[in-house]
Amino acid sequence: MLLSISYTSFAFPNYANRLKRQGANDSSSSMDEASVAANPPPAPGPPTFTGTKLVHDLFHPWRPPRDGDERGPCPGMNTLASHGYISRDGVASPSEMIHAVQEAFIMENKFAIFVTYLAHLLNGNILTDRLSIGGKTRKAGPDPPPPAHAGGFNVHGTFEGDAGLTRADAFFGDNHSFNQTLFNKFVEFSDRYGDGFYNLTVAGELRDQLLQESIATNPEFSFKNVRYFTAYSETVFPINFFVDGRKTEKKLNMDSAQSFFRDMKFPPDFYRSATPIADQGLSEMFKVHPFLPGGNLDGKINNFAVDPTSATFETPCVLYEDILNTVKTLYPNPTGLLRRNLIHCLREFYPGVAAVLGRECVQQFPYGKQ
Repeated sequence: MLLSISYTSFAFPNYANRLKRQGANDSSSSMDEASVAANPPPAPGPPTFTGTKLVHDLFHPWRPPRDGDERGPCPGMNTLASHGYISRDGVASPSEMIHAVQEAFIMENKFAIFVTYLAHLLNGNILTDRLSIGGKTRKAGPDPPPPAHAGGFNVHGTFEGDAGLTRADAFFGDNHSFNQTLFNKFVEFSDRYGDGFYNLTVAGELRDQLLQESIATNPEFSFKNVRYFTAYSETVFPINFFVDGRKTEKKLNMDSAQSFFRDMKFPPDFYRSATPIADQGLSEMFKVHPFLPGGNLDGKINNFAVDPTSATFETPCVLYEDILNTVKTLYPNPTGLLRRNLIHCLREFYPGVAAVLGRECVQQFPYGKQ
């Protein structure tokens, strides 16, 4: 069972029908492939030093986003951009993002590879090797051939999904900006169940509450396949990555939570964790209120049904299949340098799949091996 290992997938939801219809604005015309194509480097390995250290330092001062800078649904990536761990405009390559999450958050290497290449395969510009942490932008380069979109993290059903901690469901409009009402609930549950701190007990209760609220208010609520995984991982993410590494208890105070979620800023004198981390605590949190994947049917609220075909923590290889099917939908007949870069990304992605989902997920080569 996937939950028995120390970490699970911080994945990205995968709904091909939404992928096709989103990210269409700000599109570029046809391109000269050779003039814009990047030759992507291999994924970075683990850092040499993996202990705790100051990350809110003189070399990474916080600066507010400028007009045109991209920010999106992930408070961790927003913070890294605002401190210059990735480009401050919020557009970077997968290798730059992997280096940044390891350097600033000491994210475990294979876990970092898994989440980054998954985001890139679904939302990035494969040809130019650029990925926006927010919305679609010309800074990522000319569009790939449709139905691929290079729409960035904001595309609903890929990185972002329903029942988020501090972002509203896409059905209600803005799915990527900080939502004060949801953060107030985060604080309320931390007071009620955690004595003013966000911990695993709070995480389990809040995750269940957010699910029930989305079922009751969002007629398009969907919580299956990749979103099923990302939502649970998102819920333990603040405990693992937003707590100062010098602290012995994994519990997040509200000043630090507000700094990350709202201000996109490391708290003053912030140190990263003392050891590489991924999704520790997910199994314990999930067991507070176990929940099967599914969604509301027929465009009606309070009409939730379990989807027996969805991936679960007990069937992780179904998730790998689902991811590959979405990639093949986005890129049905790639040729030339685009095909070369897809082969590269899928090859770099698989070691993360094997580590996070399990080696029983047999590697597949939908576009060949070279």
